[in-house]
Amino acid sequence: MKTLICLLFMQLGFSNIKAQPGVKTSDGQYRPIIHFTPKAHWMNDPNGMVYHDGIYHLFFQYHPYSSVWGPMHWGHATSTDMIHWKEQPIAIYPDSIGTIFSGSAVVDKNNTSGFGKNGKAPLVAIFTQHNMEGEKAGKNNFQNQSIAYSNDNGMTWEKYTGNPVLKNPGITDFRDPKVMWYEPQKKWIMTLATKDHITFYASPDLKNWEKQSEFGKTIGAQGGVWECPDLFSFDDAGKKVWALIVNLNPGGPNGGSATQYFLGDFDGKTFVPYKTDTKWLDYGPDEYAGVTWSNTGSRKIFLGWMSNWDYATIVPTETWRSAMTIPRELKLKHVGNDMLIASEPVAELLSVQLKPSTVINNLAVPEKGLLVNTKGDAKFPLRINLSTDETKDFSIVVSNTMGEELVIGFDKMANRYFIDRTKSGKTGFKKEFAAKHTAPRFTNAAKMDMILVIDVSSVELFADGGLTAMTEIFFPNKPYTQIRVTSPEKLGIKKLEYIHLK
Repeated sequence: MKTLICLLFMQLGFSNIKAQPGVKTSDGQYRPIIHFTPKAHWMNDPNGMVYHDGIYHLFFQYHPYSSVWGPMHWGHATSTDMIHWKEQPIAIYPDSIGTIFSGSAVVDKNNTSGFGKNGKAPLVAIFTQHNMEGEKAGKNNFQNQSIAYSNDNGMTWEKYTGNPVLKNPGITDFRDPKVMWYEPQKKWIMTLATKDHITFYASPDLKNWEKQSEFGKTIGAQGGVWECPDLFSFDDAGKKVWALIVNLNPGGPNGGSATQYFLGDFDGKTFVPYKTDTKWLDYGPDEYAGVTWSNTGSRKIFLGWMSNWDYATIVPTETWRSAMTIPRELKLKHVGNDMLIASEPVAELLSVQLKPSTVINNLAVPEKGLLVNTKGDAKFPLRINLSTDETKDFSIVVSNTMGEELVIGFDKMANRYFIDRTKSGKTGFKKEFAAKHTAPRFTNAAKMDMILVIDVSSVELFADGGLTAMTEIFFPNKPYTQIRVTSPEKLGIKKLEYIHLK
């Protein structure tokens, strides 16, 4: 979530805002095919992600009147598999308290809030309300936490008459509540971003909140404001390991926005990290504000906004801006004496995979390179699965007839993966966009594996079982049509699959 002042909209009567009719809903070759993006206008952070009665709900920061950031609403989309999405009417509109910034949603199974009807559990949304007039006036309490509830599985929402339920004590960045039920103490825990650290609150009923503790003022990456946190646990062979996600803007490993995390213990009041070094969930420049779905049981399913505040408002799309990443399943993995969070595309992605059109087994890459799509007519979106029995320098080059190319690979000497978009197409809208970005490899294993999910304007890399992840967007002037593997060494490919995604 980005705090910007949009003076043009300061005078609007927010309570009466309705969706704009007759809007153009396509934007040429850059609109994603297997990633969610709204039909039109501006989108950023995923919000209120909750699974209930067989439906995955995705709410999101949305400005229904422009392709740049403005007064925030909660847009809404639903899915039964996280791959095929149906955009729904706007869920929550601004009001006199403020615009609707980021937050979360829960299934109140025990009806602790009292909002449920006829014995059915309500959905309760918890979000930041941002008072733009208060910010303009120089106040320090213009962000407060409010709630709304739904008794029809998220299709319509009613705001609580007692809003805000958590008032700002005087912190300019006081936002993005992520709420979870803490069963051992029968209470709700709110993880709240408070400028350069996290503050935990507790409530018996989602209405009355009491401060518990603070975390992180001098810990982890501190290059920018902390935003969009998330707290959840993994089962590690019978031991509960808690993960705290904190999104940061700026200060990411490759510039601008990024998602860091900590692992540790949580006792219902205080989070204590095992280590205080900085760990990143995604090393690419284009995953941000990522959090997990609630009410998914043992599965920890993560989704991020696929852009970067360094250039999000000026990328070369007009009727729409921004998409979400592919949903990813998070897993805890031990690497030597360390623990890391690994991520890979959810298994549901298999539902749109066709049979591999190219399968290569036990082949050495020739000096001239190896053409993956033998007809030279790559069709996106697609997935590439690559595995080797050795670690050597290599590149996967995705290119078009204009000589534009996206280069993805591994640098053995540096022990780093990379994505190079310096010659990928349209890059002039921001000087820093044309760059080569890198990410560390976390294992010394001789074998290497990589998954690439490539849509028409994005690539997501998952290497070594998801220990390394990178996300990048790109804008070629003509669609890419050729994919080849190159290596300065004699690289032996154990298996390579080239799979169209329908």
